[in-house]
Amino acid sequence: MPIAEIARATPRWPTDRVTGSPMFAPLAEFAGLLPGERWPRVEQLSELAARRAITVRSGEPLRFVAQDASAGLAYEARVFAHGEVQTRAENWHDLFNALVWLAFPGIKAALNARHHDELQACAGDGPGNRGPIRDALTLFDESGVIIACANPGLARLLREFRWKELFWARRAETIAGMRFFVFGHALYEKALAPYPGMTGHAVMLDFDHCFMQLAMTAQRAVLDARLGDYFSSGALDKRAFLPLPVLGVPGWADENAHETYYDNGACFRPGRRTRSGF
Repeated sequence: MPIAEIARATPRWPTDRVTGSPMFAPLAEFAGLLPGERWPRVEQLSELAARRAITVRSGEPLRFVAQDASAGLAYEARVFAHGEVQTRAENWHDLFNALVWLAFPGIKAALNARHHDELQACAGDGPGNRGPIRDALTLFDESGVIIACANPGLARLLREFRWKELFWARRAETIAGMRFFVFGHALYEKALAPYPGMTGHAVMLDFDHCFMQLAMTAQRAVLDARLGDYFSSGALDKRAFLPLPVLGVPGWADENAHETYYDNGACFRPGRRTRSGF
């Protein structure tokens, strides 16, 4: 069912969609704190942010507010200046954005602050000229995936687009030695009605096997701190992101329990060699 039809057909917010699939695992804790009988209101989302004492880089506490074009500030500028994230009612895209703020506040605040810095630096270039850094920030914010890897051999397979070898021939090693965390809120929205060619844009980080044994809460905190620091000042280029066929991740689609699933060359493509940069 198309995403728009899911929203129209659902008078209550179906929390099971966000708590029942491994793709949504980073958000499940916070989705479970929201009432299931109706769509979350901005006040309820703001309360969860207050419980976590989330602030943006300007020091303002994070709040979710109804969309209001009369506020006078562009989206990213308003977030940075006032901590206000405009959020449309009964809208999956904006709800997932809010949940990602709750799950990865350090990364989200870093992305927003970097947007703010770039906007200030390029104030005379016109609103239509985002530049390569803001392009990279936006791409990761919308469709990013974080990969934690404790096996250099598996990391090499992923960078070389050897999908069947990674996800099937070495499936047990991948399950033991890699973790995949969807970050982008637009990618979460797509995951409501997943399709084989669905692609994320990933950063891959090296870890030891101890990280793989941590609980989700601890894993999120480690990733949030590490990537929050990176996005604050690192050199950014969207070409450094690694394309990831999301439904190839073991367990993220029922169909990928069969070897032939990975023979679909339209979804599991060989590709350019890319820099990792992370």
